[in-house]
Amino acid sequence: MLFRTLKKKDLPRLYDRLSDGNRIVGPTVKGAEKDGKAIYAFEEISDFNNIHLDYTSTKIPAKKFFMPFRETMASFRMKGKEWDKMVSFNMNSPLVFFGMHACDVNALNKLDKVLLGSHYPMPYYAAKRKNMFIVGIDCIPQPYCFCRSMGSDTALHGFDMFLTDLGDHYFVEILSDTAYNFLRQITNEEPAESDHARYMKVAAEKNRKFTAHVDTTDLTKILDMEFQADVWKKWGDQCLSCGTCANVCPTCYCYGVDESVGLDLSRAQKTKLLYSCNLIDFAEVAGGHNFRPESHTRLKYRYYHKHRGFVEAFEESLCVGCGRCGESCLAGITVPEVIASVRGEES
Repeated sequence: MLFRTLKKKDLPRLYDRLSDGNRIVGPTVKGAEKDGKAIYAFEEISDFNNIHLDYTSTKIPAKKFFMPFRETMASFRMKGKEWDKMVSFNMNSPLVFFGMHACDVNALNKLDKVLLGSHYPMPYYAAKRKNMFIVGIDCIPQPYCFCRSMGSDTALHGFDMFLTDLGDHYFVEILSDTAYNFLRQITNEEPAESDHARYMKVAAEKNRKFTAHVDTTDLTKILDMEFQADVWKKWGDQCLSCGTCANVCPTCYCYGVDESVGLDLSRAQKTKLLYSCNLIDFAEVAGGHNFRPESHTRLKYRYYHKHRGFVEAFEESLCVGCGRCGESCLAGITVPEVIASVRGEES
C-alpha cells in the first residue's frame, strides 16, 4: 500500500479524471427527516458539487448497484418452432463509487466470499463488481453504528484509494495501480511526519466517538448454547416480519427467482428478486408447509446466519455493524440489544 496527500482543492480534478467515460456514484441528499436531518443515498452523480462527502450514512447501502432489488436474468422469445434466449449481466459501463465508508467496503468484501468465491459464483454480481472503482472515505461514527465492534471500521482491501480528512488536505491510501495512475495526473505529495501524526490523531478521535458496542467474545459458542433461549420469543413478539432490516442491510443476499410466461406463449422472462428471511413465506415449500411459521424463529435464524453460520464458513461475521437495520427497524430492534439479551446482559 502506498500513501500520498492530496489537497482538498484538487479533489474536483480527481472527480473529473474518474468521470471521463465512467459513471460516478456518490452520496447525495435525497430529502430530510422530520427533525431536519438530511437523508443521504448513493445515486449517479453528474456534478461534483452534488456529492456530500461529509454524509453520515445512506439509508440504502451500495448493494443496490450490485444486487438490484429486481433484475432480469434472462428473457426468451418463441417464433414458430424456433426460440431465442437473451442474457444480459446489466453492466454496460464502468462504475466509480466516490465516497464509500469502510463498513460498506467491508460489506462488499463479505459478499465477494459468497457471490464470487463460492463453488457457484453469481455472474450478474461478478460483472458489476469486477467493472468498478472505489474511492473510500473515512466516516464520523453515528449513535447507531457499531462497526468497530465488528472490525469493520477500517478497510484493508476492497477499495482502490481511501481518503482520510486531515483538515485542508486528505491522507490517501493507494491500493491499486489504476488508482496510482489516476493520482499521477493530479498534484499530490509524499506524506510528511506531521501527516502521519495527524492521521493517528484523527483515528484516535474517531475511535472515541463510538457509543454503540457489541461484545463478540465467544459469540458463536454462546449462540449455540442459547439456541432455545426464551429471549428469542421476546424479540419475535416485537418483530413485525416486514423485512426492512434485510432491505437496508449491506450484506443480506437472499433472493428468489420469478419465471413468467406470456399468455400467447411467445415470450418468457426469468427475474431475480431480493428477499428476506424474516418474511412469513420465506421457508414455505411446495404443498404449503412452512418450516419457519413463527416470527421469532425467522428472526433467530437471521441472527444465526450473520453471527454463527457465516463465521463457521468464513471465520468472520457477516454483519459489518453499520447499524442501518436498527436505525430503520419499525419495531425498534437493534443488534446490540439483541446480542446483549442473548448474553443475559441488560442492554
